[in-house]
Formats: sequence, structure tokens, C-alpha cells
Amino acid sequence: MERYKITKELGDGTCGSVYKALNLETNEIVAIKKMKRKYYYWEECMNLREAKALCKMNHPNIVKLKEIVRENHELFFIFEFMEYNLYQKMRDRQSPFPEAEIRNLLSQVLQGLAYMHRNGYFHRDLKPENLLVTEDIIKIADFGLAREVMSKPPYTDYVSTRWYRAPEVLLQSSSYTPAIDMWAVGAILAELFTLCPLFPGESETDQLYKICYVLGSPDSTTWPEGMNLSRSLNFSFSHIVPANLSDIIPNASLEAIDLIMRLCSWDPLKRPTAEQALQHPFFHVGSWIPCPLQDHFQTRPNNGGHFLNFARTKPKLELNLWDFDTETDDCFLGLTLAVKPSVSNLEDVPRASQCANEDILFYSGFEDHPRQSVFWPLLSNQSANDVPTMSSLAASYMNNQVSQPPLGVSQSAGFTFATLQPNNILENHSFGSMMAIPSSFQRGHV
Repeated sequence: MERYKITKELGDGTCGSVYKALNLETNEIVAIKKMKRKYYYWEECMNLREAKALCKMNHPNIVKLKEIVRENHELFFIFEFMEYNLYQKMRDRQSPFPEAEIRNLLSQVLQGLAYMHRNGYFHRDLKPENLLVTEDIIKIADFGLAREVMSKPPYTDYVSTRWYRAPEVLLQSSSYTPAIDMWAVGAILAELFTLCPLFPGESETDQLYKICYVLGSPDSTTWPEGMNLSRSLNFSFSHIVPANLSDIIPNASLEAIDLIMRLCSWDPLKRPTAEQALQHPFFHVGSWIPCPLQDHFQTRPNNGGHFLNFARTKPKLELNLWDFDTETDDCFLGLTLAVKPSVSNLEDVPRASQCANEDILFYSGFEDHPRQSVFWPLLSNQSANDVPTMSSLAASYMNNQVSQPPLGVSQSAGFTFATLQPNNILENHSFGSMMAIPSSFQRGHV
């Protein structure tokens, strides 16, 4: 340890203390975690869950373990240095985070968590203090309570700080799953909007009641396993009506509210995985699609309205494809098509946000569901004042069983799409033609 010069104490915990230090050989700033107990054998050190987990993981959103040093029966973990933890960032803020910044931070946490779960570990102690931040990069840290997914229960009933503890753990389940990490992510997401904890319980019992006041009390329909757990503890849930989460978090979008509700489901089986959460519309609320630099569309009036004259010039189209597939046998394709006419009074069309006049905002919604079709709206023959601005859709899963329409390319008129009748969800909107892409579409590179 003579290579390191300790400059500052960063924190003190149950298992160890963390210091900021300078590597005298490389001039690199590092964080050193000094364990409080003595270790007399190297095998003891390498059997620590934190050491085993961190040695197996290498991801940009998981804190990097650089070195393990045992000296005079003392154990030191040498980590990359991060400037703050998320709790400090929230504490020091004078105003809530912008939603775009929240989206960026949470997507990184979920990517690190998805990697961790895929590699056989779940964290069990996710909280703002264990999420380290430098500028706009966030990393998961403190794997002292990490556990292998394939390890056999029973597990300890004390994991995570109480405010971020999943209800199945509060009810002393001995066979919980990585879904407890997803509950913590939901609570952290809500706190990023309000800068206050969503469930600030003062005891395990009070914690359950705090959850009930937000989500409403569970029953045998919403969480049958939870009812069995509560009966084994002689605990009964009072009938409590759920609150409107939008009233509790007024600065959150409908997509954010929906994601929080899904992550904080009573039943762990209903919570999305980290990979599924990354596919939620909260992370895909809008795409700004630039229009062609030169616009050759011509317009002419028709019964007081406008429409595109495709006979004189071919339209310029911009086609964007995204492959959201995560498994080799389950592929999904997202598609957005932008059409930009040069209609003089398009300036009256409302914009979702300030942007260049050359952009039109479109939204692509989708949901992982096999054997279904996904719809995206296309602007078609309608007046400029009827063009909708779609910054987001709370219920963006517009999937319906339909027969597959023909989809092809005409040699004379560019793209040709079959027109479908809109479903009940969309019939009150001026979305025009609809295009269907089967969700079992084979993966490809466009």
C-alpha cells in the first residue's frame, strides 16, 4: 500500500471505510475501500461475495475493481474513483432533475443491472448511495450483499436499505429473486423526480403501510404469494385505496409514471426485467427526424384542405429502422417513416418542443409480445391543422391481432403501404394510414 497516498475519507460503513487516494506511480486518483475485519488467509479474501462478483464483471456502468491488496492481515479494494454518489447529487440540487437527465441516468443503471443479472448476480442493496456519478456517467457500486442468481435459498431477510426494500423481503420471503433489484430501481426513479424517497418507512411494518398508501393494499388477486407470506407472519393488510401517482410526482411524464408502477408492482412476477424495462416507452418517448435538405413536394388545395401531389414529383422519404431484439429467436423491428411537405401554413402546427423548423416529431411505440403486429402512425391526406404532435403516448402498446397486409415497393410511385382500419384506441385521432409490421420479422441490417 506504499504506492498509494490517502488524501481524504469519503465514507464509513458497516464493513469498511472508503478513502480517496493517489497512486504515486501513475498519478491516478483512486478510491480505496479498507475492510474492517482481519483476513489471515488469501482464500478468505477471494471467497468474499464482493470480490467474486466484481472479478467476474466488466461493464461501463459497474464500478471497476482495479486491484485487491492484503497487507498485515488487512484487506483493501482499489476502485476507480467517482466524484459523487447519487444521494449527494440529489441532496445538493435546488430543483428537480430534467426528465431527459433522469432518462439518461436510469438507462445506464438498467444496462449495468441487465449485464449483472445476465452474468448470474443480483445486487440486493440498490440505493442512491450505491450509485456513483461522475459528470453524466453513473455506475453501480458496493457489491457486499451481492448474491448469485443460481444460489439456493434461503436468503437472508435483511437486504438493502428499508426504503428501497421490496415487499417480499419485508414479509421475510426466503426465496426472492432479482426482481428485488427492479423494485429498488422503481423507488429510485420516483426519487429522482421528487428528490424525496417514495416509501420512507420508519420500521418494516410502517414501510409496508407507506407502500400501501401509494400502491393500495394487495389482495389474493394482485399478489397471491404475498397473502400467504403475510398470513405466516400474522400480518393483515388494511384496505387502502391507491393514490394517484401523478399527484405525488407531478413533474413526471405519463411514461415515467407507468414505468414506476410496473417496477413497483406488489407481485415480483409482474415486474419487468432490466432488459424489458429498457424497452419501455419512457426511454423512447420521441425521435426527432430531420427532413430532406431540399423539399420538392408540391401542394394544391382540395375542398379547403391540402394534400401532397405525388403525381408531379416523387416524395422524399426518410426511413429509420431499429432492431430491439435481445434474443436470437425473438425479433422485433421498430420503424418510423417521415414525410415533410412544403405546406405554407404548416407553421401553425403545434410543436412538442422548441426545435428547428425542419423537424417533425414522431413517436414509435412497441411492446414485446409474440405473434402480434405493431402499428406506427403515418401522416396522410389530411389538412395541416389536423396533423398531430406526438411527443409521447402513455399507453403506447398499440398491438392487435390482424392479418398481415401486403407491404412492398412500387416501381412507379415509391413506397406503397396497405391502409388498415384504426382500432378503437386510435379512432379519435387524426393518424391517417396505418402500417403493420409483423413482430416476428426476421432480424436484419438495414
